[in-house]
Amino acid sequence: MSESVKALIAQARAQIDNLPVDEVAKAVETGGVTLVDLREPGEVEKEGTIPGAVLAPRGMLEFYADPSSPYHRAEFDPAGTVILFCASGGRSALAARTLQSLGYQDVAHLDGGLKAWKDAGRPTTHEN
Repeated sequence: MSESVKALIAQARAQIDNLPVDEVAKAVETGGVTLVDLREPGEVEKEGTIPGAVLAPRGMLEFYADPSSPYHRAEFDPAGTVILFCASGGRSALAARTLQSLGYQDVAHLDGGLKAWKDAGRPTTHEN
């Protein structure tokens, strides 16, 4: 029997670190973390992003993250700390689990995504 996307997200969330806004903000302020925005370019253009985030649309994540891929980006280090986010947390939960399967040891996601970040009054690259 096939699973729903809701079930897949719930399974992923049970296997990853789900970080609240304050914890992500502290990690970003402290430094030493790669913050990755998984949203599509149109979403970023419309809503802005968290300052300092690396833009990596969800469809390219595995290619950017795998050091053996010709599309690998230096910002992605399997030995580093990576925090992912999307609009509300579904894509980033799935993506965090995927990075774990690629060998990333210190990966988490922003619980609630950019929506939670904005609701907490945190800065973005532009305000609407």
